[in-house]
Amino acid sequence: MKFPRLAKGLSGLKKFGVAELVLLVSIAILVVVVAFPILLIFWNAFTTAEGKFNLKDVVTILSQPQTYEALWNSVVIAAGVTALSTVLGVFFAWLVTRTDLPFKNLMKLLFVVPFMLPSFIGAIAWKILCSPRGGYLNVFLVNLFGLEKAPFNVYTMTGIIIVETMYLFPFVFIQVSGALERMDPTLEESALISGIDLFTITRKITFPLITPSIVAGALLVAMYSLSHFGVPSVLGQNAGIYNIPTLIYQAIHASGGSFNAIRTGTVLASLLVLSAALILYLQNLVLKKGRYQIIAGKSMRPMLLKLRGLRVPMLVLSILYIAVTVLLPTVIIFLVGALKTYGLPLKFANMTLDNLKYIFTWKMTRDSIKNSVILSVGAAVVTMLVGTMISYVIVKAKVRGKFILEFLGMLPYSVPGTVIVLGVILAWSGKFGINLYNTAGIIFVAYIARYMAFALKSTSASLEQVHDSLEEASRACGASHWQALKDIVLPLIKPGMISAFFMIFFPALRELTTSVLLYGPTTRTIGVAIYALHEDGETVYATALASIALVIIVIGEIVIRRLSKAERRNA
Repeated sequence: MKFPRLAKGLSGLKKFGVAELVLLVSIAILVVVVAFPILLIFWNAFTTAEGKFNLKDVVTILSQPQTYEALWNSVVIAAGVTALSTVLGVFFAWLVTRTDLPFKNLMKLLFVVPFMLPSFIGAIAWKILCSPRGGYLNVFLVNLFGLEKAPFNVYTMTGIIIVETMYLFPFVFIQVSGALERMDPTLEESALISGIDLFTITRKITFPLITPSIVAGALLVAMYSLSHFGVPSVLGQNAGIYNIPTLIYQAIHASGGSFNAIRTGTVLASLLVLSAALILYLQNLVLKKGRYQIIAGKSMRPMLLKLRGLRVPMLVLSILYIAVTVLLPTVIIFLVGALKTYGLPLKFANMTLDNLKYIFTWKMTRDSIKNSVILSVGAAVVTMLVGTMISYVIVKAKVRGKFILEFLGMLPYSVPGTVIVLGVILAWSGKFGINLYNTAGIIFVAYIARYMAFALKSTSASLEQVHDSLEEASRACGASHWQALKDIVLPLIKPGMISAFFMIFFPALRELTTSVLLYGPTTRTIGVAIYALHEDGETVYATALASIALVIIVIGEIVIRRLSKAERRNA
C-alpha cells in the first residue's frame, strides 16, 4: 500500500535542514527583540488612543515647518559626517596598513581611541573650548592675537558635523584597515610584476577590492548619524538647531511622555525609516556590481608603499590630527573637572581634588558605573554571538527567506534611539505579559535591539571575504558542517567578531540616548548621570564624572586588548 501524501510530507521534512532551522530561530529572535517593538511604534503613530486609524494628525505633524527644518538638518548632518568620516577613515586606514609610516602600529591604536570616547562628552569638551562666549580656546586665541571676536563658534551646523565626525570616523577606519590587512596581495603582486606603478595598483585594484568595507563603514556612519542624539543635543539646542532625534526628545520630554507626544515622535521617526531605506538601496547598487572575496586561505603580507620624503610630514599630520581630536578635548575634560569653579583660569592654584572626592561619595556614581559595565559587557557578548549566527545565514546559507533577516537586523538603525526606547517600553512594560519596566532588563533588551546592526555589518563584511571554496574543501575532506564552521570559518572571521564586540561594548558603555528614558531608581548609567549634571549647569561635576568614565573606558580597552592578544597567542 502506498501513501503518496505521507511520502510528500516526508520529502518536505528532508528539505527542512539545519539551515532552515537556524533561519527560523534567527527570525524569531529578531521579531521578538526588534520587529515587535518597532511595529508597536508604527501602530501608535497611525492610530488614536482608542486604536482607530488616524491620518489627519500625521499630515498635520509632517506639514509643520519645524519638521521640515529638523529633517533637513538631519540629512545635512548625516551627509556631512558620512563624507568626512569616509575620507578620513579610508585615508588613515591606508596610511597605517599600506605605507611605511613610522610608528604605524601605535598610530593605528591611537586612531581607534575616538571610538572609545563618548561623543556627548566630546561635545561638552568642545563646548567648553569653542563656545563663542568664554570658550577657553577662543579666549586664548583672542588674547594671543588681539582678535576683536572669538574665531570659533561650535554652536553651528559646521561645528556639529566636525565634532560628530571626530567620534564616528573610526567606524570606517576599523572596517577598512581590517580589510586591507586581510587582503590577498596576489593581484597586486601580479600587477607590480607587469610594470604597473603602485599608485595605479592602489587606485584600480586595492580600493575596488575593499569597496564592501568602505561602503559598510560609511553606511554605519550615515545611519548612526541620522539617529544621533548626543552631539546635536549638546551643541545644537543653544543655537536652535534641532535634528529629528532631538526634536523627538524635546516633544516627549516637554510633555512628560504623553500619548500625543509619543505619536508625534513615531511619525517623525518614520521619516528616518524612509531615509535608511534609501541608503540601503544605494548600498545594494554599489555592491552588486562585483564579487569581493579577497581572502584565499594562505599567508599574506600586504605590499607597502614607500612614502620616502613624505614619511615625516605624514607622521606629523597624523600626530596633529590625534592631538586635536583626542588629546585636546580629553585634557580639557580633566582640567575643568578639577577646577574649583567653572570659568576660572586653568591654573594650578585653581585646581582641587575635592570634586572627585565629592563625586565618589555619591551612591549614584558607584551604581551608575556598575550598571554601565555589566550592561555593556552582557549586551556586547550576546549581540555579537547572535549577530554572527544571523550573518552566517545571510551571507553563506543557501536558504530562501534570508532577506527577511537583513531587513529586520537593519531596522533599528533606521529608527532613532529615542523611538526604539518607546517601542521597548510599549512591548516590555507588562501589556503583553512581561514587565521589565524600571529594571536593568529593559535597558539590556534595548541595547541588543539597538546594536544588532553593528554586529551584522561587521561580521557580514568578514564573512563576505571568506571564499566558499575553503569551507567546501573542508566538507570534501569529510568534516561536518559544524567542524568546517568551527575550524575554518570562525577563526578567519574572528577579527570581525572582535571588532563587533568593540563596536557594541564601547557605545553601550558610554550610551546616553537609550538609557536616559529607561533608567529606574537603581539602574542609572554613567551617561545619564553625566548628561543630567550638564543639563543642570553643574559643569565641573559633570566633567569630573566624565573624567572617571574616561579612565574606566581606557582601562577596559587595555584589559580587552590584552585578553585578545593572549587568545591569539594561544590559538
